[in-house]
Amino acid sequence: MNKLTLKNHLKICRAEKKLNQSQLAELVGVSRQTISNIETGEFTPSAKLALLLVLALDKKFEDVFYF
Repeated sequence: MNKLTLKNHLKICRAEKKLNQSQLAELVGVSRQTISNIETGEFTPSAKLALLLVLALDKKFEDVFYF
């Protein structure tokens, strides 16, 4: 059975909003390192954090995250 891994277009979406990692981190209440780790796939955000990121970027969930 294949393991489903949540991938993302976070870096692209963040760039479209002209936000740096620190600015996005501040908007959603996490560290810049957390944003970096999500972008590189080292960290999978909780459902709550994923929702906060989507709202902060004014995107649909499926525009930012995918399997």
